[in-house]
Amino acid sequence: MQLIVYDGSFEGFLSAVFDVYEYRYNEVEFAGNEHYQSTIFGAAHFVTTDETKTKRVWQGLKQKVSANALADLYKTFLSEKKGIEVILLNYIRYVFASKTNVEEDMSNNAVLTVVQTARIVHREKHRMEAFIRFQLTEDELYYAVIEPDFDVLPLIKKHFNDRYADQAWLIYDAKRKYGLYAPHAPEGAVGSRQVETVSISFEVNNNAGKNIRGIYNEKEALYQKLWQQYFTSVNIAARKNMKLHIQHMPRRYWKFLTEKHTHP
Repeated sequence: MQLIVYDGSFEGFLSAVFDVYEYRYNEVEFAGNEHYQSTIFGAAHFVTTDETKTKRVWQGLKQKVSANALADLYKTFLSEKKGIEVILLNYIRYVFASKTNVEEDMSNNAVLTVVQTARIVHREKHRMEAFIRFQLTEDELYYAVIEPDFDVLPLIKKHFNDRYADQAWLIYDAKRKYGLYAPHAPEGAVGSRQVETVSISFEVNNNAGKNIRGIYNEKEALYQKLWQQYFTSVNIAARKNMKLHIQHMPRRYWKFLTEKHTHP
């Protein structure tokens, strides 16, 4: 069993796949740099993320499967499930070894797992796009905190950049401790800005970025109160179906929803 250590990025994983083929490794396990622990059972293979290797693997896959299948591979990687790299490697090996398109071969465990996992991650992406609630700070930055089950920030970037093209915003993943930041677009150049990936260090009493009440814009409390009143007015008690409500809006999201807060 060969241990493969890479930087934890999708590009790093594709470089690792290249190395698996180059060194003809058979049975492998993967570990990110931060999770690697030396072992007495053999030397680890350390992967250097290489753009050329990444592109060769990706271009090879593009010749064998559809764009939807490629998207499913990426979404599956973002699931962060334990051992998912091995599943993805098995999928890729199956693709390269087959003369026909195998992306719909559900009899293969790797293909089935990728399709099912990608579907779950895609559902989480849509929930984040629907449930994220921004708060306005004094410097006109719209700020939101999330804790998704999967690493969906890369998947929701385009949605929010398009939807809030003329506003500065930051979405922070408190579980993974990084965020997406979109600065104000230059005047007359809406749509030309670049969304940046940022890491933030918060003070202990800031609750991992969730408590920003001290830097609210003066209008924010009013906005939140109006939103809560609207939610209450349309939420007819006689028609309440809590089971269905939880199905579409699981409780784990409630702490980030303005309409679920009694006070702003």
